This record gives sequence, C-alpha cells and structure tokens, in this order.
Amino acid sequence: MLQNVFTWIWLASGVLLMISVLLHSPKGDGMGGLASSGSSMFSSARSAEATLNRITWTLLAVFVGLATALSAGWFKL
Repeated sequence: MLQNVFTWIWLASGVLLMISVLLHSPKGDGMGGLASSGSSMFSSARSAEATLNRITWTLLAVFVGLATALSAGWFKL
C-alpha cells in the first residue's frame, strides 16, 4: 500500500518535472514572457525564472529521492 502511494507520487513528480523543464526558455527568460503582462503574480522576469528554477530543483530532488528509495525497496513492508 505504502509503496503504491510513493510510486504514484514518483510518477506525478516525473510528469511535473518534464513540464517544468519544458517551461524554461532556451534563451533564459523562461516564464518571464508571461510576467510582462500587468496582471502577473511575478514582479519581474528574473523572479519568474528564479521561481521556476526552485520548482524544477525541488521536483528533481523528489523524483531522484523516490527513485532511489523505490528501487532499493525501502517501502516494502
């Protein structure tokens, strides 16, 4: 049961990680283009990119951590 829950979290983090990587722009502005509109929750393109970087790194840590734990069998009871 517990292994199934962590497997689903691992799969979801993998999908979200792919989406967050694809949101990055190859020129470095990423979601900064969205921040140019007046009704944005980001104050600048730099903060939008920083936020996207934090999200991406967090998802990467969750994905790699769960991949390691699931492959080692730490959640099998």
